[in-house]
Amino acid sequence: MMGLRTYIIKRVIFSIVLVFFVITINFIIFELMPGNPIDTLASAARLRKDQIAEILILYGFDKPMYIRYINYVRNMLTWQFGYSFFKGPIVNEISIRLPNTLVLTGGSIIISMVIGIILGVIAAHKRGGIFDSGSVFASLTTYSLPSFWMGMVALLIFSRTLQWFPGAGPYPHEWGLPGKWPQPYVLNILGALVYLPSLEEIAGRLMHVALPIGVLTLFNYGGWLLLTRATMLETLTEDYIVTARAKGLKERTVLFKHALKNASLPLITSAALSFGFLLTGAIITEQVFSYPGLGHWIWQAILSNDFPAMQAIFYIIALCVIVANFLSDLLYGVVDPRIKYG
Repeated sequence: MMGLRTYIIKRVIFSIVLVFFVITINFIIFELMPGNPIDTLASAARLRKDQIAEILILYGFDKPMYIRYINYVRNMLTWQFGYSFFKGPIVNEISIRLPNTLVLTGGSIIISMVIGIILGVIAAHKRGGIFDSGSVFASLTTYSLPSFWMGMVALLIFSRTLQWFPGAGPYPHEWGLPGKWPQPYVLNILGALVYLPSLEEIAGRLMHVALPIGVLTLFNYGGWLLLTRATMLETLTEDYIVTARAKGLKERTVLFKHALKNASLPLITSAALSFGFLLTGAIITEQVFSYPGLGHWIWQAILSNDFPAMQAIFYIIALCVIVANFLSDLLYGVVDPRIKYG
């Protein structure tokens, strides 16, 4: 227990130092980037000199660099991200797009992990067989195809030709008209009103997100299959697997309870990185399907040199990666008791 407590304290201190390092690097990068977005904004909007001066004051560009750095650190630590050059308050933009990204990217990660790990275990069990060769070939094929190409093919077949799924947006376009949005369920819980989405809204959103999730799953599951297969092939030759089979345990129990558990450390690391980068969204896929997630917003911010927006989202992404790696390190000891913290 003392070893685990000491390890957690060390990791927390290291993570705090890493957060300050990320904030500093994030500040320096955008300070050294060429071009001045304020000049671009002023030229596009034909602003007067007094209006440009007000913008410089609003974003703190009238202060010395060390003052800007101190203010930047304080704002990042307190989640005061300020204003985008083109979209208004950054927190509002994140809150609008975050649910879309969680559904799209988070859903595709979970589905591709489940499919890839299960197929990887079966492929390792049937090494050298038809299923093993076919699954490896299929996973390598889908993993190497460009995601934007798969997205366009999916739109052509399932949206335009068969018309099974809509082609763009997170929900039906007619919902944007006055009075057309599905009425939510209203629950009174201990005097507080709780609004839940209706079945119509859930169904409409699922129809619009089905194609992009399918494309991302098809693109990502191959990596999980190949990684699981490689780790399982090493584990299946261990003595304790032979012993488990000699005891008469079911093959499914041997594969998933014994072999997969001991082969899961690389999978935990890969899962941590996947969920750590979840908020990056799927930039290319969101562009193809006109899906308004964080990835789509990052792309717009890059094209328009929206430095405050990029600084905020890059900081949040780095923070998620740090937390995900911290949690994965703790999970190592839970999954594999042989790992000792000290």
